[in-house]
Amino acid sequence: MQKTVVFGFVGTVLDYVGRGSQRWEKWRPTIGLCQQEELLIHRIELLHDLRNRGLFERLKQDIKQVSPETEVVGTEINLSNPWDFEEVYAALHDFAHGYRFDTEAEDYLIHITTGTHVAQICWFLLAESRYLPAKLIQTSPDRKEQGPAGRYALIDLDLSRYNKIASRFAQLKDESVSFLKSGIATRNPRFNRMIEQIERVAIRSKAPILLSGPTGAGKSFLARRIYEMKTSRHQISGRFVEINCATLRGDSAMSTLFGHVKGAFTGAQTERAGLLRSADGGLLFLDEIGELGLDEQAMLLKAIEEKRFFPFGSDKEVSSDFQLIAGTVRDLKQWVATGRFREDLYARINLWLYELPGLADRSEDLEPNLEFELLRYAKEQGEQVRFNAGARQSYLKFSGRPEAKWSGNFRELSASVTRMATLAENGRITQENVNEEITRLQQAWHNNTPNELDELMGSKAGELDLFDRMQLEKVIQICKASDSLSDAGRKLFNISRQEKAKSNDADRLRKYLAKFELDWGKVKRMV
Repeated sequence: MQKTVVFGFVGTVLDYVGRGSQRWEKWRPTIGLCQQEELLIHRIELLHDLRNRGLFERLKQDIKQVSPETEVVGTEINLSNPWDFEEVYAALHDFAHGYRFDTEAEDYLIHITTGTHVAQICWFLLAESRYLPAKLIQTSPDRKEQGPAGRYALIDLDLSRYNKIASRFAQLKDESVSFLKSGIATRNPRFNRMIEQIERVAIRSKAPILLSGPTGAGKSFLARRIYEMKTSRHQISGRFVEINCATLRGDSAMSTLFGHVKGAFTGAQTERAGLLRSADGGLLFLDEIGELGLDEQAMLLKAIEEKRFFPFGSDKEVSSDFQLIAGTVRDLKQWVATGRFREDLYARINLWLYELPGLADRSEDLEPNLEFELLRYAKEQGEQVRFNAGARQSYLKFSGRPEAKWSGNFRELSASVTRMATLAENGRITQENVNEEITRLQQAWHNNTPNELDELMGSKAGELDLFDRMQLEKVIQICKASDSLSDAGRKLFNISRQEKAKSNDADRLRKYLAKFELDWGKVKRMV
């Protein structure tokens, strides 16, 4: 037979109605719960603080009278402020974490009638998240019977039984989970999971977040979305302050970040607050944090940990309570090893590290980002532009090829779409617009990083599978470094040639190149 165990708070108001016999004439929720004829409680665990130890002992004796088979266990927890959500939740979470549940032998109930409203909410959250494997039970006085026992009701947390509540709950949950993702067009499963975790972390923590990734991967955009999310939840009320640390040098770095007093250096004719103070109560995004000097890093560490720092040239500390998000394209761990970045600062900002992939690693996101950029263009320019169907497919096919470098990532894609939309006539991007843009991108990528395979094969290079392309590029590299076709063949077939009576390396290599309409002379002319 399963035993029934109840958790609850000692009701400092409702459970106390005097010391005399009159206490049996009025409804007391904890006593009334133990008087229910249909509900046998085998054990009740009552939480209370030091001040209510006497009330707990009184309740224990009274429960013994109305329900001798009920074991009463007291747990003393001391809350400095029972209306402080964080403190109450932490105390109840610790209680649940340390409790030895035996769900095979016991059924658990949480009595939510007693305790502050904050305590009731925390009980609900712990039960809903299954930190406490329990149902909720609520007691109330019975107005019809006017008896001291009152009545009770079990609250089923299976919201699927209540269609309207379930629909509303699902809607609110989806709105919460998708806030960041609503501004980030992605179909990449790994990136989706990352965004979901960043959202949970940002909601629950004020600790620094470090975003790593190539230029144009969206670090600044993501930081602003985090700020907008936290603002919508009333978690922060200050400004969003952003600075690229690569633009800071010398005295101007100190002054820009921490402010300065009048006369701190030549040209400092007035006092300056600095970005850290401007971000008080808000969010500070330091992009390219690895570019900060070691002195600035030391002061930043103090500001993060103590919320206080000295403006440049001042002997009086100022305060600023901000959340930090840092961005970097550098391998900061490697920079720590070489002494270019402080180890203590890296440890402080590396609690939550997220590496944002570049566009080349998220090819499935080209299409949704294409639509995203068109919507952004329409919003900024007041003109809606669309692709012709064939032009759109042509651009997407080109964009997803291995040779599409997208070294500028989403920033480069945005610029590309903006160019086509600007040149489009009558709000339609045509095949001609796309062809011009493809040529423009190819030239830009070729100028930045010449690609020999594209030069050799022209447009046919774009028809190669990634496997064939990578293999062929290596073969061309070996051929260029070799004195003859036979020499290149010996290097390329260095293992398999040993198994043949007649290796014929040159013929094998010639046939391989011919598959791609290439020959030895054409390759060597590139040297």
